[in-house]
Amino acid sequence: MEEVPESLQSSRQFKTLVLTDLCDSVALVERIGDNAAADLFRTLDAQVMQLLRRWNGRLIDRSDGMFLLFNAPVDGLGFALDYLDVLDRLGKEKKLPLRARLGMHVGYVLSWHNSEEAVAAGAKSLEVEGLAKPMAARLMALARPGQILLSAAAESMMRSAQRELDDRGARLKWKSHGHWHFKGMPSAQEVFEVGREGRAPLRMPPGSEKAWRELPLWRRPLALVTEAVLLLGLLIAAWVIVRPEPAIAFAERNWVLVGGVRNLTGESLLDDSIEQAFRISLEQSRFVNVLSELQVQKTLGLMELDADQAMTARVASEVAIRDGARAVLMARVDEIGNRFRFTVEIINPADGRTLDSLYAEGRGVNSLLASVDTVSGRLRTRLGEPSLALARDSEPLPEVTTSNLEALRAYALALKAMAVRDYVLAENLYRKALEIDPDFALANMGLARIYWSGLDEAPALAQLDAALSHRDRLPPRDQMYLEAWQHELRSAASPLPQWKLLATMYPDYFAGPSNTSWYLIVENRFEEALPFAQAAAVPQDPMRAVPLDHVGRIQLALGKAEQALQTFREAESEGGGKPLRYSGNALAVLGRLDEAQKLLEQIKPAPGNPSSLYASMDRISVALSRSQRAQAVAEAEQASQLSTQYGPDHVVQFKLLEQMTRMLASDAGSSAATLASLRDESVNYARGTGNVRGRQNALFRALVAIHLAQRSGFTASSRRGLDALPRLSELDGPFNLAWMRRLVNATQARLEGRPEESVRLLAPLLDGTEAVQVRVELAAAFDAMGDARSARIHRAWLSENLGRAYVEFNGSQLLQPLNVSDVLEAAGKLRGESASLPRDQAPAPQLPTASLIRPAS
Repeated sequence: MEEVPESLQSSRQFKTLVLTDLCDSVALVERIGDNAAADLFRTLDAQVMQLLRRWNGRLIDRSDGMFLLFNAPVDGLGFALDYLDVLDRLGKEKKLPLRARLGMHVGYVLSWHNSEEAVAAGAKSLEVEGLAKPMAARLMALARPGQILLSAAAESMMRSAQRELDDRGARLKWKSHGHWHFKGMPSAQEVFEVGREGRAPLRMPPGSEKAWRELPLWRRPLALVTEAVLLLGLLIAAWVIVRPEPAIAFAERNWVLVGGVRNLTGESLLDDSIEQAFRISLEQSRFVNVLSELQVQKTLGLMELDADQAMTARVASEVAIRDGARAVLMARVDEIGNRFRFTVEIINPADGRTLDSLYAEGRGVNSLLASVDTVSGRLRTRLGEPSLALARDSEPLPEVTTSNLEALRAYALALKAMAVRDYVLAENLYRKALEIDPDFALANMGLARIYWSGLDEAPALAQLDAALSHRDRLPPRDQMYLEAWQHELRSAASPLPQWKLLATMYPDYFAGPSNTSWYLIVENRFEEALPFAQAAAVPQDPMRAVPLDHVGRIQLALGKAEQALQTFREAESEGGGKPLRYSGNALAVLGRLDEAQKLLEQIKPAPGNPSSLYASMDRISVALSRSQRAQAVAEAEQASQLSTQYGPDHVVQFKLLEQMTRMLASDAGSSAATLASLRDESVNYARGTGNVRGRQNALFRALVAIHLAQRSGFTASSRRGLDALPRLSELDGPFNLAWMRRLVNATQARLEGRPEESVRLLAPLLDGTEAVQVRVELAAAFDAMGDARSARIHRAWLSENLGRAYVEFNGSQLLQPLNVSDVLEAAGKLRGESASLPRDQAPAPQLPTASLIRPAS
């Protein structure tokens, strides 16, 4: 078969079609004569060419009227209005009745270029055909003189974009003339008129043999009904076969931007609520990703635009390009009679073209949630989501949110308040939503987040339980999120499996990969954590600073301090420029201790924010690294005093930190009585009835108190603590409790003259996730056994893991100063040993020089 020349190949494009007809043109020529008519038409053609340049249109054909194509619906509308103005002005100049009728439609057309031979013989250079063309022609033929008639699809797109016509667009009137049957068309089409009041007819068009208004069934001839039904069936079948695919390259997990939902009904109840419903409906998809409102607001801020102002299609397209969204969705709600319509336009952000328009409508305002579901499903299909996935990942909005629009609006406003950190307003709005619909589980989840972030444990757990009691009223993704939080707050076991499942099922729902990376970091599984942290540290994540912080910690733990410092700098930029304590850690690992100290001094304790106090641990570690004993102790004392404003858990934490610092840097050392008191206080809390996570943290602090007693030489006190330590098996599960129990028992065995038992207890932990203190104790045990070679192996490992010493979580990093001191001590011993070893046996760790005051026991 011969190849079709490129010039004759057809292409399918989504276009705006405008057909015009100059009314009574034959009578006009007869009235003024051929020469005058030719002059008139030349003048009119010149004006039309100017309008086409202004509105980016293309003339395809002309005779008494014109056939024109436009890329954007609003350009076609602008041309039509200007064309009628030109006719009116020219008619007044010539004192002639110049009027035209126009028909407008949007849809797919096929176009191809004729051969040079055909053009030379009189053919047009470009041919355009498609089902959209006769639809525009039927509308044009139906119109009265001076009337612009539109299809429902054209009205939907043009009305939403009329604001781009500035003041003239604001003065337009839109009118529905009901549903009409056109000869040759399979079903009734709703016909609209647009124009300026006082200029446009804004009247019902007259019917004809080729177009008649839809009448009640009892008024139609039976034969007509039968014919229409048969023809409808045939054409629907044909449409199913040849229906076009969307003109956008959209792949699974690509992003879309919801540019807002314009409420044109005057019903304030629909403000915000329908946009939130649309988002929730789309977010059920695992195929389509939706940029969060917080991310859009963040990008608008970078563009120095007001995030509270409604976005135009142009602004939304620019935001989409910046954030990597493949499509912009501009939606609106209209009221036509007592019917409410929800419409969505799909816009290509690269060129601003409208690619498709989808709508659904129903009777009464309460039909809108069903219409949103319908349009969302069609949209997902148009973007390429398989029908099986659509059925699997879609639940009706009233079943997974609320059927009450007032409750939905309160919820939507609460999310907006959360975005600007107005938690008091958000709490009141969530409560209002629950007052209206007590089963609104998403509102319970919102309150749980507020209370938990504010460390208000009891109400947070109460709201969690309320959400769990209505989990069937949540979308599938949010059910998985809720179950992860249930394990986070209620289960003794690590919630890692639940977060990992969420990250696997919904990889672009950033809570999943971000929390997965965190719990892998907690378990020292740094290499495994890295891809999850990187998956969340993408530009589309509005909380990108958090997973970037995770990436930096992982890099630091893996010995990539320079990379880590760059990542922390990026996280600081994302977070508004505030210094991160981990930037100081990276600087310290790189040996830039002066810079580290200067940065860490900028991070001051803040009322109501206990995490701000934890930079004191880093300042202590840096001070110890610089042999600044008094400064380290003073920092620890100050942190202990400040901790009283943050609650009893933090008080115990920082009193233990003070004892640790005194042990490492003070001639007096730690206090046996104080350590015993802190141990007993922690054990009592662990035995209590508080939440399981708090009790687990208390038990870890008790084990740390015992270990500090061991390291301080209070062997009898540590033995009493171990003997009195309860098993509390209901708290078993966390990684740090498992290895810490072994460590204190192993250390006690060595102190009591059984170093072999210490090695036996700790050797099974050497799987790549072992804690720094496990290696420290093994080195001490092998020293006690006289096995210098094995001790040197563990000190070599320690000397290569200063970054890990800073990063290990271990109960909110309580062991960090001890880890850092022990690593630097090991490196110092290794350097001393290397001087007496042959060159090929001497390890050569790359660490900043440090002199520690008090060696490990």
